[in-house]
Amino acid sequence: MKIKYNSNMNKQELVSAIAEKAGITKADAEKAINAFVDTTKETLAKKESIQLIGFGTFSVSERAARTGRNPQTGKEIQIAAKNVAKFKAGKALDESIN
Repeated sequence: MKIKYNSNMNKQELVSAIAEKAGITKADAEKAINAFVDTTKETLAKKESIQLIGFGTFSVSERAARTGRNPQTGKEIQIAAKNVAKFKAGKALDESIN
């Protein structure tokens, strides 16, 4: 399988690429991806971060409440505070794409 680098990769393409690179079945690759996604969600839900040296850091940041505008009416609205997921690329990842 040829890995596409100049287009968006969907989950099934990612599963195929990981299976090929790791020499494992697509089913095992999908289990690994699902486990990574689930673990990341659970960790971020506890407001903890995940640091993968050379790749990047997943973390949670609090976005304060603020006043916004309804684009259709121009009327001011209150936007509630919320937690947002963030990803900061590591140095090695940054260097690999530039």
